[in-house]
Amino acid sequence: MATNAQMVTRKIASVNPATGEVLREFDCVSSGEVHEAVGRAREAQMDWQNRGLPERLGMLRKFQRILHARKNEVAECITRESGKPVSEALVTEVSVVLDAVRFLIENAHGVLQDEPIPHGNLATRLKRGKLARAPYGVIGIVSPWNYPFSIPATETLAALVAGNTVVLKPSELTSMGAMELQSMLRAAEIPENAFQVAVGDGLTGSALVASEIDKLVFTGSVATGKRIAAAAAERLLPVVLELGGKDPMIVLDDADLDVASSAAVWGAFVNAGQACLSVERCYVHRDLYRKFLELCVEKVKALRVGNGMDPETEVGPLITERQLRLVEAHVLDAKQQGARVLAGGERLTGLGTNFYAPTILADVSHDMRVMHEETFGPVLPVTSFETEEEAVTLANDSLYGLAASVWTGDSRRGERLARQIHAGTVMVNDVVSCFAISEAPHGGVKASGIGRTHGRFGLQEMVWLKYIDTDLMPKMKKSWWYGYGPAFRQQMEGFVDLQFGRGLSARLRGAIAAIGTVYRKKL
Repeated sequence: MATNAQMVTRKIASVNPATGEVLREFDCVSSGEVHEAVGRAREAQMDWQNRGLPERLGMLRKFQRILHARKNEVAECITRESGKPVSEALVTEVSVVLDAVRFLIENAHGVLQDEPIPHGNLATRLKRGKLARAPYGVIGIVSPWNYPFSIPATETLAALVAGNTVVLKPSELTSMGAMELQSMLRAAEIPENAFQVAVGDGLTGSALVASEIDKLVFTGSVATGKRIAAAAAERLLPVVLELGGKDPMIVLDDADLDVASSAAVWGAFVNAGQACLSVERCYVHRDLYRKFLELCVEKVKALRVGNGMDPETEVGPLITERQLRLVEAHVLDAKQQGARVLAGGERLTGLGTNFYAPTILADVSHDMRVMHEETFGPVLPVTSFETEEEAVTLANDSLYGLAASVWTGDSRRGERLARQIHAGTVMVNDVVSCFAISEAPHGGVKASGIGRTHGRFGLQEMVWLKYIDTDLMPKMKKSWWYGYGPAFRQQMEGFVDLQFGRGLSARLRGAIAAIGTVYRKKL
């Protein structure tokens, strides 16, 4: 019999980080309920797969129309729950999802269709091979709070299009975005059990990882990602892990300073710096360093910080005070080790509990936490370099490898350096916006995770490859079947020489040996 403690329902709440208002309370889905949801998803999966790609895409088109009609309503919901300005919610969340649907409509057929596999070996020329792509079955998705709509939606849509069913566990801080997604998908006539939301806390997420899902897509911290990877390894559960970044920005000596400084400010402070693609390290050529800092300070001091529902706001609050305390700790550590605070560096208590001033740190070093730990807040640490080689070395001196940017007046120079940087994405003369390019794969190397989302590679993560081979001479016994002996060996040697002998004469001798042996065997 369950104890009273076991019977108590765990609760979570979505709270407006700008005002502290409790927007909605939820009962946590229990471990048993997670397993039941996965069971329902499995029962629904084959029917969903058998509906066929054209029907599934038709439902996505309907979802796209619904989301477009509700774009402002959804953006405002995102803002109330995560704090970002409504304009950012429209651009970085709603628009990203609408475009992801566009990409799937235009490309899913090409990515998912069977692919013929030609055979080069003479022994297999009388066979027809092809690659089929089969859905995994039930995909579990665990999504973060910083982009509570675009991240789970883009991953969910790719999984559904490929013929999988989905159980989504959103962050306990931002469950409302996932519920909006569920509402619109159901309005688009996607079956109830093909997409389910398991609202809850860490125990709910652990239950989903431990359930009978067929693949897991997780976005979150390195520490949690490692625990998930270890748990998944117990049963060889395939995973995609996007575990954050410490993205460097390199400003070369021929960069446009006005453009680069504006990019650094936006790249560091969009979503209050709470983006895995944020500029978290900035390296500027020593000849531009002083002027670059002056421009950044000027632009940062002009930023309007406030409630994201205010159309004048450019930088909103941090998601929680806990996150703010982490930012404070990184800034304090940098100051104690000699960094200069040129702007910000303090709480904005007059605005509310979770507001922190956009901060610029100069003269930072890699001994400081702010340069090797993920800050995930409105801080731009800047230091100088002398040579390209030094800049690349500094950029690569990180446990992370999600994204990076190079700023230069010479695109060839930028692309050359981009190839030397250890990151899943390197942008030349742009920053962060790679996430909004639906064709571009999203993911990293090193501690930034494994696998990819978005684009054709993200769609391919939702299927497994099945090679199908059909023999075109089904009534003919194969020459390599049993019947071994000296003649068979001679025949095989001749056949190998026919294909791989050096020079025409060697291949002709091989052909004669192979054919002659076959002829003698028939006699």
